[in-house]
Amino acid sequence: METMRIQEMPVTDRPREKAERLGFEALSDSELLAIFIRTGIPGKNALQISSELLREAGGFKELARCKPKEIRKKGRGIGPAKSIELAAAFEIGKRLARGDTLTPILDTPQKIFDVFGQEFMALRQESLRVLLLDSKLRLIRAEEITRGSVNESLAHPREVFRPAFIHSAYGVVVLHNHPSGDPSPSAADYRVTKNLLEAANLLQVRLVDHVILGSPEGGRTSFYSFREAGLI
Repeated sequence: METMRIQEMPVTDRPREKAERLGFEALSDSELLAIFIRTGIPGKNALQISSELLREAGGFKELARCKPKEIRKKGRGIGPAKSIELAAAFEIGKRLARGDTLTPILDTPQKIFDVFGQEFMALRQESLRVLLLDSKLRLIRAEEITRGSVNESLAHPREVFRPAFIHSAYGVVVLHNHPSGDPSPSAADYRVTKNLLEAANLLQVRLVDHVILGSPEGGRTSFYSFREAGLI
C-alpha cells in the first residue's frame, strides 16, 4: 500500500495547518517533529519518520541529548542538514529552560573583551558605550554615548546613566577603547571614572565596572578594569 504524503492528508490532520488552527500545544510529539523534518522519503512521510525517530531515541528528552550524527543514525531519512537543525533547536530549548537566553553574562572584564574586543580593536577612534545589565549581569543592550576622545565634557554622567533609567537596567558597565592598543588608563580616564562613580552613588545606579579595551599585542593585557584595580 502506497504511503500517503502529508500534502495528501486532510487539511485538519496536517501538522502545520493544525498548529496554525489550534496552536502548537495541540500537536503530538511526532507532529511537532514532522514540522522540522518537513519532507519524507520513498515509502515514508515526515510523520512516520518522526514517529520512528522518537521511538528509536526513546522520546524527546533522549533525542535532545543526541549529537547530529547520532540523530542521523536513529532516523532513516534524516540527513546532515536536518540533524543539525534539530540539534540547534534542542539547544535553544535547553538555554531557554535554563534561563540563559542567548545574551551573554558580563560578570568579568575578560567576558566583556570576548564579546566586544574584536569590534573595538577595529575602531580608529575612541568609542564610549554603556552596557546595560540585568540583575544576573546579562547584557540587555549596549548604547554608544560618544565617539572621539573620552573626557569629562563628553562622558557626562547624565548622558552615561540616562539609558539605565530608560531601560530599567540593574547596573551598567562603562566601556571604551584606546585605539593605540594600550588599555592603560590616562589621567582623563581616572577623572571620568571618579565623576561617574560619584554620580552613580547619588543617582543610586550600580556602576559595575569601567573597562578600557586595547589589543593583546606584544604580551600586554587586552583590557584594564577599574573594578579589578580596586577603584570601583
